[in-house]
Amino acid sequence: MFVDSHCHLDRLKQSPEELAQTLDFARQRGVEHFLCVSVSVREFSQMHDTVKAFDDVSVSCGVHPLHQEDACEYQELLAASKSDAVVAIGETGLDYHYSPESKDVQIRSFIDHIKVANETGKPLIIHTRAAREDTIALLKAYKAPETIGVLHCFTEDLAMAEAAMELGFYISISGIVTFKSAEELQDVVRRIPLDRLLIETDSPWLAPIPYRGKQNQPGYVLEVAEFIAELKGVPVAEIAKATTDNFYRLFSRVARKAA
Repeated sequence: MFVDSHCHLDRLKQSPEELAQTLDFARQRGVEHFLCVSVSVREFSQMHDTVKAFDDVSVSCGVHPLHQEDACEYQELLAASKSDAVVAIGETGLDYHYSPESKDVQIRSFIDHIKVANETGKPLIIHTRAAREDTIALLKAYKAPETIGVLHCFTEDLAMAEAAMELGFYISISGIVTFKSAEELQDVVRRIPLDRLLIETDSPWLAPIPYRGKQNQPGYVLEVAEFIAELKGVPVAEIAKATTDNFYRLFSRVARKAA
């Protein structure tokens, strides 16, 4: 069985019936759980309402680094994140590739998220692009020793992956790994230990080959797993077991169904 460790089900812009069909398709392909990730605290309630009917969907709470127009104060983030429904903090992080001009605001927001993770004991979901040094430096400076998390949709180099893993973080791989242009990432994935690996779709974006150019959906996490299995030269069942076990270990507030 698989887990889609990072998707944006509310961003699929589907009716409740269509979303139910999308999740059923994923379940038929062996996906047993879905983590629907927040990009805006102010949209959190709406996101949660979209998915709360599904007992195999969990949610996070946070402000995406590229959504700083929806930035909120620390206390607002903390209050929302204390909800029992919230299993993780984020996504948060730094993105200097698309928005270098908002660097200072991003840093303040990232520090707030780290402190909320420390206070709530919930793991961090981190988006990082073109901000390798600052991302690791801020984690080292502000996170509590017991605070862990994941670098999602990872596209950075091996040195950053190793630095994050030394801090107790996991590395999550999306459909980007299947792209022909992703040779460097593919080399990194070959070197990531199975006990630090997660898989995701980041739906509705970044559909893997052979669906590239179409709207992504959680069922396509199977193609991500299959491609990683081929890269590592192991059975896809081994990728499924490792990444699913890792998911429940990291997101310990998610109840795992008995086999």
